[in-house]
Amino acid sequence: MNLDSNTWEAALLRLLEDVYTLARSGPRLHEDWAEDVLAVMERSVADPRGWSGRDSETFKAGREAGYPFYPFRTLTAEDLHAGLRPITAGAAVELLASLAQEWFFEDSPVRSREDRDAVLADARTLLDRFGPDAAFWTSSELARTCDAPDFLARELEGGHPFTDFMMDLGLIAVSADEVGVFWSFNAL
Repeated sequence: MNLDSNTWEAALLRLLEDVYTLARSGPRLHEDWAEDVLAVMERSVADPRGWSGRDSETFKAGREAGYPFYPFRTLTAEDLHAGLRPITAGAAVELLASLAQEWFFEDSPVRSREDRDAVLADARTLLDRFGPDAAFWTSSELARTCDAPDFLARELEGGHPFTDFMMDLGLIAVSADEVGVFWSFNAL
């Protein structure tokens, strides 16, 4: 697949337009990928390709009030390493597809959808950006005992909280050149 900004943006909008999410990418500048992820969370770096991301308008007020990490707590690289677990590329696709709905309030976010294959294809498109050698990390409790949890067969579970919201669930993509941060929030 030839991934360009139009393909990326179309998949991003179809997948995450109607949910409370953050989806941003940034350059890989440090030996420790967690430092690059923190820069993306703080919004101190731009997408290295100039491609669009998703950042809920709800977060803008917190950032303008002097909290650049908002909605995330002030974090360190050690916090990320302690709260995230590695997952396989296949599990990452399923998790990202599952973030397309209000995962905390719906029993089966992807497996019962008529457009399941299209949702999974959009998730795959977004993660293809990071290449075949990308590594993936999640805050999900489902990854505490297994690096390939079946995110489609089980109820999603939050995990290590990185925000003060009721629930948050994240996926990190790491390649040699870029990092991606995909996070879903259930703030009701």
